[in-house]
Amino acid sequence: MRVALDTNPLYASRAGVARYVAGLRGGLAAAADPGVEVRELAWAVENLGYAQPGRALRTAWRELVWAPWVAPARMRQADLVHHTYGPLLPLVRGPRHVATLCDLALLRQPGRFRRWHRRAGIRRLRRLAAADRVICISRFTADEAMALLGLPAAKLEVVHLAATLADREEAVLGLPDEFCLFVGSLEPGKNLAFLRTLWLSAGPALPPLVIVGARWPGVAREGAPPPGWIYLGHRSDAVLRWLYGRATALLFPSLYEGFGLPPLEAMAAGCPVICSPRASLPEVVGDAAPLVELETGPWRAALDAVRRDAAGWRQRGRERAALFSWERCARETVAVYRTALGG
Repeated sequence: MRVALDTNPLYASRAGVARYVAGLRGGLAAAADPGVEVRELAWAVENLGYAQPGRALRTAWRELVWAPWVAPARMRQADLVHHTYGPLLPLVRGPRHVATLCDLALLRQPGRFRRWHRRAGIRRLRRLAAADRVICISRFTADEAMALLGLPAAKLEVVHLAATLADREEAVLGLPDEFCLFVGSLEPGKNLAFLRTLWLSAGPALPPLVIVGARWPGVAREGAPPPGWIYLGHRSDAVLRWLYGRATALLFPSLYEGFGLPPLEAMAAGCPVICSPRASLPEVVGDAAPLVELETGPWRAALDAVRRDAAGWRQRGRERAALFSWERCARETVAVYRTALGG
């Protein structure tokens, strides 16, 4: 079985989809299935910055030139193409096609996206109907695919993601002894605005909040940050592991997630998690983290409870995270490949 794996997200994003592709690629390599030959398919040019017009030009080349005109020749050399995001690539004749659907935020929360992203995203979602199989990264996403896209249940497979932790730690100097942590892209759907309200309502009763995420200047539109907030911007996985190991809790009040990797990664590193009971988050954290409605009083109470029983929440989180692995993700993904090929 020759598989062309779309790894373009590794060169265009630092978000969860890039972590998914990296984790799946590693899991497939670790599995070393002699019946599966995986070849990466990507325009291997990084486009991770936001400086214009460079980002727009590279995006246009990847999506409007490379994907429809260059990639198809390589796709036809494979037995199966795995579209990991979108799908960005056309569904050419010859190989079978498996596509991963991460979420339907484009339909649920279109205001989070630029006009270009909305137009391109809708085109890609329409292609899912022609794929042989669609991998959904959570049961929640599969239910959304049936409800919003009309995809039949027989075409869908749920394959959960896993946590990615660095092998080493890198310290951040100058942080307070106690702090809470927020990790995620700083856009409205992650709901940093709720944490702002929480901190402003609680005054000095809460520890400082350390914020890790790209494009942090954009949060200025939500108002001045409360005293004690510390923005670190994008940081390496080694720094993230160090922060997870020392934070009082990861606070994750997201409004919508197809999966929710930061809570799982935090639990794997032994960091207690408090999150909203929205979308896929209950499916991911189970009973290993408090699921709290977006009201300031209950969140203050949940944080107090976590601080009182930190060891217990750390243990429950580790046990929950151990149920997810990239090896399992890869094994279940290969099973989908075989189903798509009729095996």
